[in-house]
Amino acid sequence: IVGGQNAPDGAWPWTVSLQLRHSSLKYAHICGGVLVSKNSVLTAAHCVKQRRNPYFWRAVLGVHNLRKPGSQAARRTIRSIVVHPDFNRETFENDLALFHLGSAVQFSGSIQPACLSPQDLGPHLYNKTQCFISGWGRTEEKGKTSDVLQEAQVEIIPSNICNSFGAYEGLVNDKMICAGSMSGSIDACQGDSGGPLSCYDQSTSRFYVIGIASYGLGCGRPRYPGVYVRLPLYREWI
Repeated sequence: IVGGQNAPDGAWPWTVSLQLRHSSLKYAHICGGVLVSKNSVLTAAHCVKQRRNPYFWRAVLGVHNLRKPGSQAARRTIRSIVVHPDFNRETFENDLALFHLGSAVQFSGSIQPACLSPQDLGPHLYNKTQCFISGWGRTEEKGKTSDVLQEAQVEIIPSNICNSFGAYEGLVNDKMICAGSMSGSIDACQGDSGGPLSCYDQSTSRFYVIGIASYGLGCGRPRYPGVYVRLPLYREWI
């Protein structure tokens, strides 16, 4: 996360670290994920690439500092990986995948499933609400990833602004959401993909995950905010 800060301990309890085994027993954080049930984690399809063998992956939940997981953390093997059948790796359309955990997790203070909004929360909500991104990705475009979970408040940017000349120029379709800031400086970055865009709904006093971090041009660049999968449109698939 670019332009963020250390999240409070236990914040964003649906944020998951998806890790890939790269040597005998060493795992490296690759992408974020969102816990949607006691045995399912939603992430971005592009995180999986050709690495569809679940054996090489694991999920770490309830963790604040990846180097010091703590007693509340849970590690799970992955039973299967389902990539959205219409994922397009050129346009990043339908950039979603579901990881099914080898065994269910117990919900706790630091492990909670995300609320998915019942329908597309219209622009009226976006403007009045507080939205946040969270992840362990890079803290600047070519920088290092963070061991401690980062969070940042972002604004939802209307598609017509995001798609304007000198910005994404039409690349963002109606199944995507732009969030961050048009002036740059606050954004998701490599390693944050698959993580949540969580927005607060005052009427229910709850956070809803309305987006999954998908792509962007660089990180935190002016005119190129982060692009997220517009999650309410995919409830049925999930």
